[in-house]
Amino acid sequence: MLRTLLLSKIHRAAVTDASVDYEGSLAIDIELMDACGMAPYERILVSNMSNAKRFETYAIEAPAGSRTIQLNGAAAHLGKPGDRVTIMSFAQVTPEQMAAHQPKVIVLNERNEIVNHRGI
Repeated sequence: MLRTLLLSKIHRAAVTDASVDYEGSLAIDIELMDACGMAPYERILVSNMSNAKRFETYAIEAPAGSRTIQLNGAAAHLGKPGDRVTIMSFAQVTPEQMAAHQPKVIVLNERNEIVNHRGI
């Protein structure tokens, strides 16, 4: 039996932009994705701390160093610039892998700079 565990998390990211006209996804600065092991086009769960809305989408790369967190498509209706969000990805692991599993977590400040990390 496989269990689904947290793989990576970007905590307290500040939304920088929202574009309803884009076809979908969440654009994330590739440096932030790399820091927590999140992959482009990976399925993600997003929780908006400002309005308690949660949604699933996929991650796409934003330019390195831009500190971009951009809601696209329908997700643009679920938040606005300045909202703080938590972005999570998950992995299926075997019971044997569970004991050694350690999620990679980064915590950001209001400028989307890494201020803390765990499991990295």
